[in-house]
Amino acid sequence: MSNYRVAIIGAGPVGLLCALGLARKGVDSVVIEREPGVVDSPRAIAHHWSTLPGMDELGILDKAIARGFAKNDFALKVHKTGEEIRWNLDVLQGHVKFPFNVYLPQHILADVILEELAAYPGTRVLWGTTFAGLRQTDKTVTISLQNDAEGAFEMNVEWLVGADGARSAVRKALGVGFDGFTWDQQFVATNIRIDLSKHGYARSLLLVDKPNGAVLAMIDNENLWRCAYAEDSGLPAEGVVERIHAMLPRIIPEARDGYALEHHSVYRIHQRNATEFRVGRVLLAGDAAHATNPAGGFGLTTGCLDVFILYEALAAILGNQAPVDILDTYARERKRVFLEFTSPQATRLMKLLLQEEGLQEGLERFRLLATDESARLKYSLFAGNLETPSLVTGRRHSPQVAA
Repeated sequence: MSNYRVAIIGAGPVGLLCALGLARKGVDSVVIEREPGVVDSPRAIAHHWSTLPGMDELGILDKAIARGFAKNDFALKVHKTGEEIRWNLDVLQGHVKFPFNVYLPQHILADVILEELAAYPGTRVLWGTTFAGLRQTDKTVTISLQNDAEGAFEMNVEWLVGADGARSAVRKALGVGFDGFTWDQQFVATNIRIDLSKHGYARSLLLVDKPNGAVLAMIDNENLWRCAYAEDSGLPAEGVVERIHAMLPRIIPEARDGYALEHHSVYRIHQRNATEFRVGRVLLAGDAAHATNPAGGFGLTTGCLDVFILYEALAAILGNQAPVDILDTYARERKRVFLEFTSPQATRLMKLLLQEEGLQEGLERFRLLATDESARLKYSLFAGNLETPSLVTGRRHSPQVAA
């Protein structure tokens, strides 16, 4: 176990992408996950076009599209008035390599990455293993771990990546703060089997309503849809299924004719970022570094774009091809991206959906998307702002247009 140069805590898509990137660069790593396997609770499903070149370079994009689907159509609807505004990403043709988004539940993306990792026997995933602490010197990180097979044990690595989610044990072990706020609402994410296409629903719909705003998105081609909405954070876990069945017909009138609830999860939503993304030989990525509400689907996108530059930087450092201080640039720039782009955009969308805050201004902006190609292009290019150029080559995949 001591032969690994990099350890990654967390086997979600962000941690696994980091491991795959390192493996393809010839760096063996170990991924440590406390759960016994991939967690399939409803979470992120949207992968913005700006992440697709990175997936392509790792050899998983075609598999991800095959397991999910490519899409470029969107809509925003005001529940009370029935006004619906539609737009698409066709305008990105000729501007970006992949002018579409990919919809694939994050647990299936994790499975795709694991299948690819099977070709790299030097990379290992330790399931059912709990991270219990760390200490570091200027050359190594010693991590304390525990699992049923080996009990408590330690591992020495050169670098540690914390990709273990918003409740990150790695971040807490570092004593790093998590600045920002937690929303008063908790999010209820449901996967339901219902044919909404025959009723003309856009495959990705932002539903504006106070208090019943929601995000609707088609998950597969067999009538599985995600409906995610907010409820008061003080409501207990008990009774959530009954509350779901009461809420869904309010959000989706067609649900009164029947649907099947296949899965659900309830989680708190945050706008927070770690005060430091790097402490010595420990780096934070994904939700461990920054957490955002799900409106717009920018959370996992930002996390993927974290590790696309992080694994390349670590491999270059380990190969004596880049100085260690490029990791300071990683920490600074990824924090800046979250604070300047990811969090403000997601916050605006969430307030519009749930609170109708800035409703008229927001509607005018979205109406413009339907009629003005230049406005639609600028809005569609927004996800490119979430990318940071390579720390090694300076290359970037995305045009950068703030919006």
